[in-house]
Amino acid sequence: MRYKILLPTDFSKNSLHAIKYALELYKNDNCDFYILNVFYATGNIAESLTHLEPGSELHEMAKIESENGLKNIVDRLNTQGYKNKKHQFKTISTFNNPLEAIKNIVEKKDIEMIVMGTKGITNSKLLAYGNTAIYVMEKVRNCPVIVVPEKAKQHLPKEIVFPTSYKTHYKRRELNYLIDIAKKCEAKIAVLHILEEENLDENQKEKQQMLKEIFEGVNYSFHELGNNSIESAINIFIESRDSDMVAFINKKHTFFGSILRQPLVKEMGFNSKVPILVMHDLRN
Repeated sequence: MRYKILLPTDFSKNSLHAIKYALELYKNDNCDFYILNVFYATGNIAESLTHLEPGSELHEMAKIESENGLKNIVDRLNTQGYKNKKHQFKTISTFNNPLEAIKNIVEKKDIEMIVMGTKGITNSKLLAYGNTAIYVMEKVRNCPVIVVPEKAKQHLPKEIVFPTSYKTHYKRRELNYLIDIAKKCEAKIAVLHILEEENLDENQKEKQQMLKEIFEGVNYSFHELGNNSIESAINIFIESRDSDMVAFINKKHTFFGSILRQPLVKEMGFNSKVPILVMHDLRN
């Protein structure tokens, strides 16, 4: 099997860190890595898309800068020990809105995974996630994404936390990406239930049994935490166990399957330390 992985970059330190994380994660796999830079000729994306025609001087200058930046990334990776016979780099420079460009490449190249940084050059240091990362997690629904914070460790995950309310119906194919990473990294999946009631009801027990069946063949365990808000419980769990990744399924009508709301995602502390794998509800 040959993976097709999309690596968006704005040439920031965080995006380069995410690229290196992807190369480590898939180091034993045959992969085509598509390194994408979306360029625009002024600081304002809307203004660039509206007023700057392909072929204009500003457009061509921005395009050359983008192409040179991509070449520099590949050269840098090859000279820093990331050259791998199993890996092939392909660069894409395009003039577009970043979200639309990512959607287009995912569709055109049949991308199986996006790996990107949490925020780029222009994003606020006060927020854990930038707008592009949030939009990709929420809007690119035909491809999973791993979002990598700048402070994330480069090593392969050994424990992946999967928070759940046991109220959501899961399908095996929705969780295949999580299972694939767990097997690839020989990682344990820690299913975390944040207690709302003292005992699970029959519906929740049924969903828990479903997860047991889906995770058969991988190392997994069930855990419970109570007396905390959702964000605090996830933080406490990750920090106490030194977990390496968090995985969610993003249901179409409830961001992260009602576990997390969008503003919360931007501000939660754990996402500045560990990568997040976002999968999608395939029924939507």
